[in-house]
Amino acid sequence: MKFNLQPTNLQNELIKLIPLQETDFEELYTVANDELLWEQHPNKLRYQKPVFQNFFEGAIQSKGAFFIREVTTNQPIGSSRFYDYNSETNSILIGYTFIGREFWGNGYNKALKKLMMDYAFQYVDTIYFHIGANNIRSQKAMEKIGGIKIEEFEVEYYGEDSKLNYIYRINKK
Repeated sequence: MKFNLQPTNLQNELIKLIPLQETDFEELYTVANDELLWEQHPNKLRYQKPVFQNFFEGAIQSKGAFFIREVTTNQPIGSSRFYDYNSETNSILIGYTFIGREFWGNGYNKALKKLMMDYAFQYVDTIYFHIGANNIRSQKAMEKIGGIKIEEFEVEYYGEDSKLNYIYRINKK
């Protein structure tokens, strides 16, 4: 089976993942346009429209990005993506995730990660996550779902300077 980075049928009781389209920019920016959302992120300016536009272009070009929507209301929640599939190591990365603050602490991030991991583990044995070195909130969330910090690495974001990230790993076992 071939790993499809942008399946069209990922949904659970809280969220649905829809392949990100260029026409989604303005609506997704309504979630991203929140300075506090990015306070621990390596790029703290991503709430600014030109900076977010660069992020969005990278997401579209990745061909693995999703628009996260709430199931019952269709409300925009945020975005995440699959990237860097490696058939030799049988691994994939999940990241570039952001979720609107009104959805924090309500099980949405956990539901998102479970949905994406359940899908990915049909094709790979290992999932990696890049988490910003100063993003304590995301590091704690990753540890809650079983992520193990294995390395520190400079990650070069699309059109941005590289930033220190921690690499977390979750194995299929």
